[in-house]
Amino acid sequence: MRLETYSSGTGDHTIALVHGAMAHHETWHAIEAELVERGHRVLGVDMRGHGRSPRGHYSVEALGDDLVDSLPTGIDAIVGHSMGGVALSLAVERLRPGRAVYVDPAFRLPPMADDAGERMRRVFATADVAGVRQINPRWSDADVEKELSGFASFDPAFFDFVASEIAGRDFLPKRPVVPSLVLRAGNGITVDPRAVRVLTERGFTVRVVRGAGHCVHRDEPAALLDALLEWTRSRAPLGRETVSGAALGRP
Repeated sequence: MRLETYSSGTGDHTIALVHGAMAHHETWHAIEAELVERGHRVLGVDMRGHGRSPRGHYSVEALGDDLVDSLPTGIDAIVGHSMGGVALSLAVERLRPGRAVYVDPAFRLPPMADDAGERMRRVFATADVAGVRQINPRWSDADVEKELSGFASFDPAFFDFVASEIAGRDFLPKRPVVPSLVLRAGNGITVDPRAVRVLTERGFTVRVVRGAGHCVHRDEPAALLDALLEWTRSRAPLGRETVSGAALGRP
């Protein structure tokens, strides 16, 4: 499936941003604006079942195939958040970006209850500005608006797929095909200490964004941006890179 794609900026350095479940490309609005301001070209996509992209059969294989069908090969960097990180891991060998960044990727999403899909449908139906603001007090007004528009343009059947085919399974990549940074949310649950050890042993660089929940790019956008820019500019050998920033630390 060719996904709905978006482009902004005209710089020579190209970074693609892949969102997570229940969102769309505009979840990256703050990061995208800063990257364009600093002279980068930014590509975005709406994943299958999200935003303006088509609905369709949902499968693990399709997550990666869609990115391969929709993004150019060999760009400077690709960033994937949550389910977007899983999709990136499945496509990275074919897309071969210069760098890969996985933001609190859903490599080991905890198992979900049998009624998880129905409960999420109720969330979509009742979500409003006050509720999103209460759960995410640090988010900007634009972040709250993008969250609600993501819910409104999301196919709930995709969540059923996540609950049945992703949650409770192990999607930790076997190796970093390209220099790869994993940014773990300090308050997240998808990259636990055991996963950190495994990823580090396999050659990934892992850093924690202290104080951030799962949506790192909206909880701590400055810290994520600093890490992203330092990583993509680095030319150190694979597995030896470091990043800095007030909210960043080693796992």
